[in-house]
Amino acid sequence: MNIIASALTVLTLASCSDEIEMRYPPKYELPELPEVGEIHTYKAPLYWSVYEYCIEQERAGVANSDMDLTAAQWDEIIDYVSTELAPYGYDMVCTDGFIPMLANDASGYMTHYGSMSLKDLVAKCKAKGLKLGVYDNPLWIHGPNNTKIEGTDYTFGGLYYNGNTEIMNPTTSNMWFNWAVAENPGCKEYIDGFFRHYHELGVEYIRIDFLSWYEDGKDRNIGTVGHGYGRASYARALSYIAESAKKYGIFTSFVMPHMYNDAEVEAKYGNMVRIVCDTGDGGWWHVSACDKGKSYTTWPNCMNQFDGFTYWSHISGRNKIILDGDFIRLNKLDTDTERETAVSIQLMAGGPVTPTEMPQNIGDNVKFYTNTEMLELNSDKFVGKPLSDKLNDKDNEVWYGQMSNGDYVVGLFNRDDSPRSYSLSLGTLGIEGEWKMRDLWRHADEGTVTTISATVAAHGCKIVRLSK
Repeated sequence: MNIIASALTVLTLASCSDEIEMRYPPKYELPELPEVGEIHTYKAPLYWSVYEYCIEQERAGVANSDMDLTAAQWDEIIDYVSTELAPYGYDMVCTDGFIPMLANDASGYMTHYGSMSLKDLVAKCKAKGLKLGVYDNPLWIHGPNNTKIEGTDYTFGGLYYNGNTEIMNPTTSNMWFNWAVAENPGCKEYIDGFFRHYHELGVEYIRIDFLSWYEDGKDRNIGTVGHGYGRASYARALSYIAESAKKYGIFTSFVMPHMYNDAEVEAKYGNMVRIVCDTGDGGWWHVSACDKGKSYTTWPNCMNQFDGFTYWSHISGRNKIILDGDFIRLNKLDTDTERETAVSIQLMAGGPVTPTEMPQNIGDNVKFYTNTEMLELNSDKFVGKPLSDKLNDKDNEVWYGQMSNGDYVVGLFNRDDSPRSYSLSLGTLGIEGEWKMRDLWRHADEGTVTTISATVAAHGCKIVRLSK
């Protein structure tokens, strides 16, 4: 879809220098939200995304209509993930935007990612023991207007805004997507058909983007980008999504939400939510430096991964919504200490680890994705917290949490440009007594301690596991 890539270009190239006071998003009143039952049963996914390939194509000036991956390229990717990453728990490859998303059969739902049939892509993944994740949105209309919504007399054409509901930007002509409006007859059935379609294909993960543009049609970097169907409509749409996703056993990843009212809607209806701007060109800029210590009232609330995880740490935890720090591009970082930090903050916060480098670009960096001692945090559904969730407080560079077997994991991070010394009493974290300490990156036992003392390199971290 041309529009997805164009929007991403603007977002990733936008300035990170706007000044704004740190605060949580504003409060908005909602009617009582429908219940869909327990959905927070998943651990964070470990998977590979095509994002880097796509954004590098865009940076090179390739038109989105011309972007594609051949069957041979997909085979190379799937072979690499199954050989180098799958033994460590990575079980999926995922599409993204940029490349045309096509509906080529009577269902009206997406069937092809560029020239590649999703059915064939699922089969390629399955043959190598992997799953396919798909970037799509159940509120986007791909098919012709006369397509019937299965089980109803409604058509896709009736899903569009028809003037019968109140919108926030009635004079805008700047429409970026073909949105299905939650209040229109047939929309709930259309969304259910979307998830049934992917369930029948064998897809268990959907990455759902541009949610803020549906809610109020506003983008902090671009301006007005749609009608804006309102908070109540947004909540209704997400409740339909949650209900059908649960019904068909599909994991939902919410991307670009405003997170108003302390993420009450997203945390209730999504399995995972993006808490940072797009990875873009990556680097330390995206991991820690961009607008460091600042937050915003609309998406993206934070401009770097570390601040995003810190800012939203209070809504995450075991059996709660998973925080997503977006894709990792280790090849865009300058040092191994930065690479350890990029992976560590995701795992310490209970987030996904999502490499996006093409196989020929990962090289020796694969070792940072495959540290089995660090990945135990993911398999255990570990979710740590910062000592402080205030963005301008150095205590937010200390993260800690408890494994299901009673062990503790403590992360000391250094976001500064020079080394930093730590002497941290375990009592400060509420951890009493003496504990055996093991460094998870050095794979080294470090004796029995009541205080963690270390000098952490610039842009580096020290992650230790404490056991009895």
